[in-house]
Parts: sequence; C-alpha cells; structure tokens
Amino acid sequence: MRALLADRPFALLFTARTISVLGTGFGRVALAFAVLALPGSSPTTLSIVLACQALPQLVLILAGGVIGDRFARRRVLLAAELFAGVAWTGLTLMFLTDHAPLLAVSVFAALAGVASAVFLPAFDGVVPDLVPASLRQRANGLLRIGFNLGLILGLSLAGATVAVVGAGWAVALNAASFFVSAALILGIRTPAGPPRPPASAWSDLRRGWQEFSSRQWLWAVVAQYAFVVAAINAYVGVFGPLLAVSDLGGAPAWSAITAAQAAGTFLGVGIAVRVHPRRPVLIAALVTAAAALPMALLAASAPLPAVVAAAFLAGVAGDVFGVLWSTTMQREVPSDALSRVSSWDLLGSLSFAPLGLLVAGPIAAAAGTSNALWGCAALVVLATAGALLAPEVRRLRAPGAAEISPAPEPAKVA
Repeated sequence: MRALLADRPFALLFTARTISVLGTGFGRVALAFAVLALPGSSPTTLSIVLACQALPQLVLILAGGVIGDRFARRRVLLAAELFAGVAWTGLTLMFLTDHAPLLAVSVFAALAGVASAVFLPAFDGVVPDLVPASLRQRANGLLRIGFNLGLILGLSLAGATVAVVGAGWAVALNAASFFVSAALILGIRTPAGPPRPPASAWSDLRRGWQEFSSRQWLWAVVAQYAFVVAAINAYVGVFGPLLAVSDLGGAPAWSAITAAQAAGTFLGVGIAVRVHPRRPVLIAALVTAAAALPMALLAASAPLPAVVAAAFLAGVAGDVFGVLWSTTMQREVPSDALSRVSSWDLLGSLSFAPLGLLVAGPIAAAAGTSNALWGCAALVVLATAGALLAPEVRRLRAPGAAEISPAPEPAKVA
C-alpha cells in the first residue's frame, strides 16, 4: 500500500478520485435541498431533476466506453471532470442568485450526468495504465477505500453544511471538488499506448460488445447484478425505510443500518487486498448473496442489532466483490478494450435499477412491505444461483493465485 501511495501518478489518481467523490456526496444532498427550496417546488420537481441527471449516465455510458478506449484516458478524465465542474458551477449560480427555472436546472443536471457517463469507463480503464499487474488488486482496494471514505464524509457533512451556509454554497463545494480533481489529474502522466488502427465509432462499439459477450463469466455476473441492483435499490429507497419506521422506531434505526453497511465496506477492502482466491469470480458471485441478509431480517421483524450486523456483513461482501471484480476484469480484458467492456458492465448492471424504484411503491401497497422485502431477498439469492450455473463463473482461475509472494514496487511512470 505504501509503495502504491509513494508512486506519484497513482497517488494523484487516488487523491483526485477521493476528492471528486467527496464532492459528489455533498452534491447529492445539496442538490435535493436546493431544488426543494425553489419557489413552488415539490417532490415531483426533485424527481424530474434527478431523472434528468441519471438518464444520460445510462443512455450514454456505451459512448463513454468508446471515448475511453479511443483517446488517452488521462485526457478523457480531465475533460470529464472539467465538464462536471462547469455543469455544477451553472447550478451553483442559479441557486445562489435565486433564478433557477426548472428547465435550466434540469439541463445542467443532465450535463452533470453526461460527465459521469464519460468519466466512469475511462476511470476503470486507467488503472492498468498506471499500475503493474502484481499490484492491481491492492490498487483497486485503495481506490475503494478512497471512494467509501469520500462518499461517507460527503454525505455526513453535507447536511450540516446546508444548514450553516445554505444549499447553494454546498452545491458550490461540489463544483469546486471537480476542478480540484481536474488539477490533480493534470499532473498524471500515463505511458503512450500502441497506435490504434483507424475505426469508426460503430466498429469500436461492436468490438467492445464482442469482448464482453465472448466471456461467459463476465456477462453472467453482470446479469446477476442487474437483478441484485434492482433489489437493493428497492430495499434502500423504499422498503427498508418503511419497515424501519413501522418496526424499529424510525430514522435513527435506519441510520444505524446504513452506517453499519458503510463501515463494513472498509473491512471488506481490507480482506479483499489480502486474499488471492484461485477462483475470484466464483467468490465474487457467492459473496453477493450476503446482500439478502439485512433484507430477510428486516422482513422477519428481527431485532435491530441483528439487522445492523447483517448490514455490516453485506457491506463487507460488497467491497470484497468490488475489488475482486475490478482486478479480474483488468487482468482478463485487453487494456485497449477495457473502457468499452466496462461500459457494457455498467449498462447491464444498472439496466433494471430505475425499475426497482419505480415498482417498489406499488408492490409494497399491493403485497405489503414485508412480503415485498422477502421478494427482494429471494431475487438476490436466485440471481446468485443463476450466475453460479455458468461454468466459467465456477472455473475461471487467477494465474499464480496459489503462490502468494510480496509484490514488487510499482514501476515509475514518466
């Protein structure tokens, strides 16, 4: 870990990502309060703005993958962070001047979503550009730690910041975080890759699909996560808070559950960077089933300490999956196609996410919240079982996993 953080390019990437995510945590809370404070605003107004922000992330993620493989990823990350900073600056000016028409707010929120669609595939692909294969599992673990820490701090501090200085200034802090991140990325130097033969964007997209679809282990786990993410969205967004209010005493109980899951992510990273399973995809798919534990215990009206413990385990499992999954993709997928494959991964995993939120309310009203949450837990378990039916998920081996030796220091990049 120390060797990685002593490597300047990776240290800059780690710091930039942590600061950017810290601002994103601020932005989530600040944007909601800023929109709800607008004259005549309602929950529907907030839904419109958030939908405008989320939709480009899903629709344009494949284009982001093509961009991330076609151009130098450092430049793509830099452009995306600057673009996001400009979009959030526009939102800041509207909120601070009390001139924020819904159409204009929605447009700038959509621009922020475009920046995310470009940034995420390029970020997934830049790690192999900076880190040798022997250190990538540790590198992915460190990046997960920075992500978790930044998001938790951002979400935790945003409420107090909004209360003290107002939602507009909290949005401004998010905008500033993207510019700081861009300044750090500007200092990164990545090695030039081999020249790419000229190809159309459609050919690039088709190559990404071929790399994705030709790997059974990859699309099987992505299909698993399409259902898992939908279930988690319904649980976190609707069913969990409803049962916390009715059975566990309200918001304090739900805060304890979500805090426990966040705390579990740090232990999950600690475990993931130290274990080197022979079958990493099998382990990653299996641990995902832990997401069903807090759902099932909440549905069964279990005591709060039991639900908190289950949420902690789910957090551990989530980051064990994340580190093993990222490392396996970086090892098994050619570097020049990694951003495109990552974009197919993101598109597939998130494809049912809006649907989970959309149908959660009607299902809870028709079947009861407990029954709906039992359904979510069952969906997670069944999706995991489905992924395990794929032979490549069970058999894919990590080369040299049986022989673990201290990793060398990362090569310096000029």
